[in-house]
Amino acid sequence: MSRQLLRNPTTMQRAANAVALTCTRSLASSGSAAAVVTMPPLQKRSSQLQQQCKLTPSVVIRRWKSLHNNNSAQSQRLTAATPATTATQRRSQAEALNARGSHSSFDVPARRMSTEKKDNMKCLSVENINPNFIVMEYAVRGPLVIRAGEIEKELEKGVKKPFDQVIRANIGDCHAMGQQPLTFLRQLLALTVEPRLLNSPDYPADVKERACALLASCNGGSMGSYTDSAGLEYVRHQVASFIEDRDGGVPCDWQNIYLTGGASPGIKSILSLVHCEVDSRTPGIMVPIPQYPLYSATISEYGMKKIDYYLDEDNKWGLNRVELQRAYDKSKNECNPRALVIINPGNPTGQVLSRQNIEEIIRFAYDNKLLILADEVYQANVYDKDSKFHSFKKVMHEMGEPYRSQELVSFLSVSKGYLGECGIRGGYMEVINMCPKVKAMLTKSITASLCSTTAGQVAVSALVNPPRPGEPSYELYNKEKSAVLTALKERADLVYKTFSSFDGYTVNPVQGAMYVFPKIDIPQKAIEAAKAKNMAADVFYAFELLESTGICIVPGSGFGQLPNTYHFRSTILPQTDKLKLMLEKFRKFHVEFVNKYK
Repeated sequence: MSRQLLRNPTTMQRAANAVALTCTRSLASSGSAAAVVTMPPLQKRSSQLQQQCKLTPSVVIRRWKSLHNNNSAQSQRLTAATPATTATQRRSQAEALNARGSHSSFDVPARRMSTEKKDNMKCLSVENINPNFIVMEYAVRGPLVIRAGEIEKELEKGVKKPFDQVIRANIGDCHAMGQQPLTFLRQLLALTVEPRLLNSPDYPADVKERACALLASCNGGSMGSYTDSAGLEYVRHQVASFIEDRDGGVPCDWQNIYLTGGASPGIKSILSLVHCEVDSRTPGIMVPIPQYPLYSATISEYGMKKIDYYLDEDNKWGLNRVELQRAYDKSKNECNPRALVIINPGNPTGQVLSRQNIEEIIRFAYDNKLLILADEVYQANVYDKDSKFHSFKKVMHEMGEPYRSQELVSFLSVSKGYLGECGIRGGYMEVINMCPKVKAMLTKSITASLCSTTAGQVAVSALVNPPRPGEPSYELYNKEKSAVLTALKERADLVYKTFSSFDGYTVNPVQGAMYVFPKIDIPQKAIEAAKAKNMAADVFYAFELLESTGICIVPGSGFGQLPNTYHFRSTILPQTDKLKLMLEKFRKFHVEFVNKYK
């Protein structure tokens, strides 16, 4: 801090000084050798943060996938249709959902809602909202999950079922499945949310040091204040150091780091950035199939075109340039390809891309002038001894020019890895080689959301700046981290071996991430029974599984799959005892299902 600022401290600086004094006293009383904390320089709040912004919230309508319907084609038909035709189509979609027993909270009766006086009083109706919201889908929280919630309430009321609990294997929610939070992160959150705890002897000195530095970087010395729209500068510096260490010294500019509310808002901000018609052609986004439904939902919401490229199930869900080129060339008749999404390690497929694969992808993206979106949120979740995580940034850098200049955005989140803090909503994105003018527009767009949650930013700090060897918190931190990753590896092996033993199941090893994506042979009679209910066969299988066993999974049709194949995604997150119970229920159900419909 300059002498001039010391002579004329602002309110913000006085508050920060007060935090520093509290921290220094606390650390001194704890006997820490690092009793004096070097505080980062503080900047004045931007006047932009004092203005009120009109926010456009990102809404995901959790609605099940309409069987065999193409999202983009539906959107185009809805947009081009006359109002009367459009209304009829929308009612037909709702009726189809009802016929499938979707249990969706968005189901509507077949009658015209506008004929009712009550409905005429509403400003919004299904007939006059953004049609992209109607075709948008988000499979991991679809009707199966809604039904699972209903079953849980029925069990609470004493309704008799052939099971006594619902096992939610549909979503990667680590703590909901019994994983315990890491002590270090929760202590850091506690001290930053309630600074008076800095005087408590119950917290280690290294956690107190970090908490003091984080509070000093906040306006007013409080986590209750806004941060810069891109996040606390102090934490962005920490992220840059983390990336440099991860990538063996490849430089990272902290100004390319944006702190986000989990990876999802960052991904949506970049997809929104490329949402522009060029030469009157709709922008297209290349997405792996199977894919994480965030991408298909957002692409539909923005009215863009999803370009499917298929992972090679027979080659451990690998990828090759021939398939990428096929998908790209085919799409050029329908849209203007703008970006390429890569999920590594894979969700829902659990594969880890080889370095050779990554190099092929980078060359393809460069040759076809595509922005790479590297979803790397599972980078700490690698279990296979023959697999290794390689960041796209590092590989790109080591390939040299011209690939070193390839445009890339990568994402990481505290929701996965070994922290599993899904609800705290912390993450970051690194924007590499983006045109400075375009980057300025991205930053301007992000300011409309003010900033990501400060609790999430603290969680990111804990992820990228963990305890070091020799610090008081290190031993416990390392023990808890190792226990989480070891347990996940054991469960990955257990799930793969068990499902591989089922007749009619084809399963690839779970090399990484938190999911298994088996292919299942469904008897023809079951396929016909599903058609009679206007369901996809894997949806039918999943509903019968839920009603018979209480196990909630996500059908493969929610992620995308080759025609005439059937899959489902299950997490490996249930604690080992519950996972063994789940797998035994699966085994019994599958035998009974096959016998019933053979």
